Amino acid sequence: MAQEKNMSERYSEAVDIGTVKIADDVVALIAAFAAMEVEGVSGMAGGLDMNTVSKGGMKKLGKTVKVEVSKDGVKADLAIDLVYGCSIPETCSKVQNRVSTAIENMTGLAVQDVNIRVAGITMND
Repeated sequence: MAQEKNMSERYSEAVDIGTVKIADDVVALIAAFAAMEVEGVSGMAGGLDMNTVSKGGMKKLGKTVKVEVSKDGVKADLAIDLVYGCSIPETCSKVQNRVSTAIENMTGLAVQDVNIRVAGITMND
């Protein structure tokens, strides 16, 4: 029962087979991975990268990606670190588009907002 509160309110229904419930954490993970794939993004705020998140950094990810799933759609807030020298407006626009597309394609949920907060700048190695 406690897990039910963590599940999104929006469901995809399969005819005569049952329902599919998508946890908010899964949508947040999709958003984070999509954002980190964009050139110019060095990782999520706080130094989280794909390796850290995929190895169980979900608690830390919760501080940098907030997802609200409702019947109207998904609202996502992401805090990212960018690589020094990239165009902030251009990179953030690419992140918004990439995150929106990934969530819609993978979950079938409509995306209302993708809000980006640039939390830091990192130097290229």
